[in-house]
Amino acid sequence: MKRLYDENLYRFDTPQPSYWEATAKDIDVRAEPLAGNGSCDVAIIGGGYTGLSAGLHLARDYNIDVRVLEAGHVGWGASGRNGGFCCPGGSATGLTGLVKQVGADSARAYARITEDAVNLVRDLGDAEGLEFQSYGSAEVGVAHTPKAFEVFKEDYEVARKHLGVDWEIVDADAFRDRYFDCTEQFGGLIQRPTFGLHPLRFCRGLANAALRHGAKLHEHSEVREWSKSDGMHRLTTDGGTLRAKRVIFATNGFIDESLNEHFKDRTLPIISAIIVTRPLTADERTAAGWKTEHPAYNSRRVMNYYRMLPDNRFLFGGRARSDGRASDDEATFGGLQSMLAQFWPAWANVEIEYRWQGLVCFTGSLLPSVGQLDDDPSVFFGYGYHGSGVSTATWTGKQLADWIGTGNPQGLPAMIQGIGKRFPLARMRTRYLRAGIAFSGWLDRRG
Repeated sequence: MKRLYDENLYRFDTPQPSYWEATAKDIDVRAEPLAGNGSCDVAIIGGGYTGLSAGLHLARDYNIDVRVLEAGHVGWGASGRNGGFCCPGGSATGLTGLVKQVGADSARAYARITEDAVNLVRDLGDAEGLEFQSYGSAEVGVAHTPKAFEVFKEDYEVARKHLGVDWEIVDADAFRDRYFDCTEQFGGLIQRPTFGLHPLRFCRGLANAALRHGAKLHEHSEVREWSKSDGMHRLTTDGGTLRAKRVIFATNGFIDESLNEHFKDRTLPIISAIIVTRPLTADERTAAGWKTEHPAYNSRRVMNYYRMLPDNRFLFGGRARSDGRASDDEATFGGLQSMLAQFWPAWANVEIEYRWQGLVCFTGSLLPSVGQLDDDPSVFFGYGYHGSGVSTATWTGKQLADWIGTGNPQGLPAMIQGIGKRFPLARMRTRYLRAGIAFSGWLDRRG
């Protein structure tokens, strides 16, 4: 088994019909497929945020000869499909869950790192002249029931006591006045720093910055075989072969599980789908009480995330309940549209102009996995960002570059170092995932 889902999700020659693809065509990336035989110091498998950030920092900061191999076009995967939330995170348990999992001191240190990751994206934008349409300055969590608001208040108290983060608790009336209202709004949790951006513009900007500093990028160059002999890795694509002293494996949720046995059964990619409306009028925004530029999410177990875009379109996303087959698309996207209408009845008949799906990558520890292989220290890796990949993957790429450039991990916490455990009953992953989503959805409906 190479990948977990239907081949429909892995058509590397086909861009997603997304709003991001439609509105980033003016940013050209000069990246040709790998042709013939070549060599480099560091080869990176994966041309998303992790791989491009690593490539940029290796070339710019350490003058290391680096090449990036991407199976599709730059940003084909999750880095060009996500909702555009640049927020602290990377852990599926959240920061308050980490307090219970690893203790207050470690959770506090991790919180600082996740804020650094958000700031890194801004800093790269400033330093490299990246134009990625920053929008908003906080993340808005919406309690979907009164009980969920009580949980938010508990999270806020834990965060205030142990983490020193910039959070704010807001009751339902104040939330309605300051942000928006919907049929499932019982107060909220405001978290900073966070902002929205155009994820594909950021990804292509990273690619061009890496090129300017001397990295080489190869699109449409899926690695078919990976072997090693005489101290050199050999990566074979349809167009050629690349030999490298070191490799960074950075494919995240789109991992080919047959490529390297070390990474087999280590991840659980989850399908996430997004719809985007036509531009809303001022009256339509007023009818729904929408007042904020901040990206938002709700507290449902099967979470929805949403944001107003700079051109007044509304983006609405959530988990899909399929295995990626094209025949499931109508049910997936129709379900999202129904939920949008359920939350904001005033928008029930607003036309949907874009819809697409991708993968969110989970690990068994519910934390990112970053490091080098124990039995082959020439192989580095970074994956598993649990829906916070814009910032966490960019930061991970820099960490891997600094590790290679200096010879040591620089400020990488022990809790995320290492390849992590394999999932039990790995061939059943998608089945028990679907069962878990169904049960969680049932709990959400019960309130």
